[in-house]
Order: sequence, then structure tokens, then C-alpha cells
Amino acid sequence: MIEFVNVSAAYDGETPVLRDVSLTVNDGDFVAFVGTNGAGKSTTMRLMNGLLKPSEGTVLIDGVPTSELRTSELARRVGFLFQNPDRQICCQTVREELMFGFAAQGRDDAEAARRVDEVIEQFGFDADAEPFLLNRGTRQLLALASIIVMRPPVIILDEPTTGLDFRECEKVMALVAQLHKEGTTVVMVCHDMEVVADYACRVVVMTQGRVVDDGPTFEVLRRADTLAQAHLVLPQILDVAQRLERELPACPSAIARAMTVDEMARAVEAAARKTGAGADADDAALSAATNKEGEAR
Repeated sequence: MIEFVNVSAAYDGETPVLRDVSLTVNDGDFVAFVGTNGAGKSTTMRLMNGLLKPSEGTVLIDGVPTSELRTSELARRVGFLFQNPDRQICCQTVREELMFGFAAQGRDDAEAARRVDEVIEQFGFDADAEPFLLNRGTRQLLALASIIVMRPPVIILDEPTTGLDFRECEKVMALVAQLHKEGTTVVMVCHDMEVVADYACRVVVMTQGRVVDDGPTFEVLRRADTLAQAHLVLPQILDVAQRLERELPACPSAIARAMTVDEMARAVEAAARKTGAGADADDAALSAATNKEGEAR
């Protein structure tokens, strides 16, 4: 569990980037932090893994302040994926990169080698390839794999899909979703609201260094005042659903109750069929919704 208790932070010691933030990330959560650039999201992530210490308040990992934990202990508990994999990769071969974390912790033994071999096979890597000659998507996968192989209970992802094409994005997020399913706590900064809607179970909205909303993903994304305050753009499926609710009085209540992309897409499709919204704008809305359902999977 990660706890923020009245946390403020500043890089220059004067101008606050984070202002009196209190929140808890529970074990097993999949939380997306959203908001405009400069809202304080990446600063929050750096406080979680100890790269930055609070100027006021306390950040606790499993009840222990980060100020009292050694860097090696924080690394065991919290894995961090940088937005740019080139800031994370530092070795000459894929195998060396995957062994790096173990070596840094003095754990480069037979068990570490076995786990590295498993990850190489899982990802289909060439163990002897030079990381910086790999394409952008593969470098991002390698950076993620270097965290996965260490099996930390928490992983933090700073814009994990930036610079990736659709297939690469799907591959990265499918791996993240599987980790979460297996019990890993996932904390993610993400500007792509489609990715947020598809994968996150909870959303924390930040603006000007403060938390302005926090709750289940689809509940938060239905709040117009939150979206306006944080300048967020609705995911396509929610935009379609809200237009159907406004324009089609016979729209079923299942749309309002939907809490996942799959539930929303099925409710939108049912509403379109029931109301005869099979032409013009409504047909386009239905097509967008059903296409979104396929993409999400």
C-alpha cells in the first residue's frame, strides 16, 4: 500500500509542484493519474518510488516512510517505467539489461538467470541484440520486461504508450493488464483517455498540483465539472453513450450503469437497436461504439 499524507513537493525548494496531496493506493489497485501537463502527475510518481522526497508531509510504502527506506529496498517494492525507455536502458545486450536489476541488488545467481531466460522466451527477445538498435516499441517492451523480471509488487508507468503505434500499445497494455490480474498493483500516468477507459479501474484527476477527483473510472469520467476543470477529453465510447442518452429518450438505463468498456459498448449497441438508431449520425455512433469494443480486447 502507498499512502500520501498531506504531501507537498518542490524541485527548487520554493515553487510547489504538489500541494497538500493525501491519497492511498491499495494493494491490487489499477490507478490512472490524469490531467494536463504540469498538473503534478509525474511528480507524484517520483514521490512513490523515492526518486523525489516530499518537502512537506509523508509518503509511506507499506507503512514505512520513503525517507527511511534505502534505494535498493524501494526498488524491490516499486518498479518504475520511464516515459522514454532510452533513459532506462543502459546495457549492451538484452540479456545484460534484464540481469542489471539483479546485479545491482547482488542477486545475479542461477535463479536470476532462470527468470531472465523465462522473460526472454515470453517476450521473444534476441538475448544478444543491442538494445539501442531495437525499434521504439521493442525498447519500451524491454524496459517493461526489465521491471517484470524483478517481480516488484508495485509497478509505476509514466506514459507507457507514448510513441507507440496501435499494435505496440496493445501489446504493452495487455502485458500490464495480465500483471494486474496476477496481483501486481499498477499506477499509471496516461494522457490517452482511451487507454485509461480500457484498462484502469480507478482514476485520480490532478490539476495545478492538487487532486480534484478520485474514484472508479467510469464514475469519474461521467462528471462534467471534473472533465472541464482538468481539460480532459472523453473516451470515444463515453462520448457516444452520452450523446445517445441526450438524444434518445428511450435509451436503456444499462448505459448509465455501465462501469467497463465492454458493458458500455453492449449497452450502446442495445440502445441503438431498441431505438432504431440505424441511420445517419446514430449509425455512425453505433459503429464507433462497436469498433471500440473490438479494440479494447
